[in-house]
Amino acid sequence: MRCSIPTSVRRRLLSADSATVAWHDACVDTSRAVELCLSAHRRVLKTLADLDDDTVRQPSLLPDWTVGHVVTHLARNADGHARRLEAALRGEDVKRYPGGEAQREREIEEGHARPAQVMVEDLRTSQERLEDVWRRCAERGWTFDVPDRDDDWPLPDSPKRRLRETELHHSDMGLGYTPQDWPAEYVAWELATQLRALPGRLQPGDDLRLLTGLTGRAPWPSTLELGPW
Repeated sequence: MRCSIPTSVRRRLLSADSATVAWHDACVDTSRAVELCLSAHRRVLKTLADLDDDTVRQPSLLPDWTVGHVVTHLARNADGHARRLEAALRGEDVKRYPGGEAQREREIEEGHARPAQVMVEDLRTSQERLEDVWRRCAERGWTFDVPDRDDDWPLPDSPKRRLRETELHHSDMGLGYTPQDWPAEYVAWELATQLRALPGRLQPGDDLRLLTGLTGRAPWPSTLELGPW
């Protein structure tokens, strides 16, 4: 499938301060997503290097979540990815969260108030575990002798999904890393992904409102409400 990326984002890619990013790289493949995610992992650990217990308890930018909730979620998310991939390498079909949403929420609640450095070391260990299993998956060519049906996306998409979690939640911490710091290559991929999913998130009748706004035939629909993404 051709990757369609808006002109404005393409310009940002081609004028990035770092090494020029090729147009086709915006359609991030698995190996490139791993590279991007390794860098994202390092950035979040750098942000958290001096995390203290008071900061852990302060509100994040997410409703009802402290910084500790966000950090704990990132660690458990990494464990979930690793759990699913490790099982696939053994020929087993296992969900990231075998206990479903209840397990996910319980683990976050159980871990969000831990001492800061315990929390950071937990995240570091979880990320290293996931990075190790990615290396083993790459050695297998990201092929598995297991039905790929027991989660929301194909197994080779793990690095892309983890990249999204890391970049979004890093900025959700409210510790100085903002969307302005997101790498241009990630922005291009994520924007293209969200635009492809946009029609399915529109409310009845909003497709025409959006189209007329995009084509300059009517004012931009400032009251447009989108469904869950």
